[in-house]
Amino acid sequence: MSILNKIAYFRDQRDEVPNQELASELVKTKEIGGIREIAENLWNENRNIQSDCLKVLYEIGYLDPELIADYAGDFLNLLKSPNNRMVWGSMIALSTIAAIKAEVIFNQHEEILKAIEKGSVITRDNGIKTLAITASRNDEYRKKIIPYLLKHMESCRPKDVPQHAEKIVVAVDSTNKNRFIEMLEKRMVNMTKSQASRVKKVIKEAEKR
Repeated sequence: MSILNKIAYFRDQRDEVPNQELASELVKTKEIGGIREIAENLWNENRNIQSDCLKVLYEIGYLDPELIADYAGDFLNLLKSPNNRMVWGSMIALSTIAAIKAEVIFNQHEEILKAIEKGSVITRDNGIKTLAITASRNDEYRKKIIPYLLKHMESCRPKDVPQHAEKIVVAVDSTNKNRFIEMLEKRMVNMTKSQASRVKKVIKEAEKR
């Protein structure tokens, strides 16, 4: 039986459970051919099939990113999709493989910037995570990406600052930590007590870098 028949669409289920179960199965068996079949159907004419396949792939990415790393190019191309579901799903997938495919992602990071600027909250959050992990991999990536991340942090919604700071701190080092900390301290003025508490923890982590 085709692996594709196990996705939610072909099981006539509207929830994501079949897709999550299939992802777990593929990770357990490391069935590369099955994963390839799912990836090929990211381009299926049926949008429901596309969506289910993307869900399976990023669920695999959460569990074993190596198994979907070869499809980084597909995820990057899907950031241009007119289907918002495919855009934010692809960004989630990219966030799971950024440490493995940093070079590929860096070479097309402008596409991620575009998707963040015009995308949904999920796209933006996972785009920031993807960029931060990519930037953390070497100095060249860091120098190029960190200025954008700091600029973003200066103007994003106060309630987004804690979680974005928690993602970005992985790319902080001795060359940029002072700017990062100074920016966070300025943003804390408009935060709730719980938000400020989270940011203070990030600042402590940044200070050690």
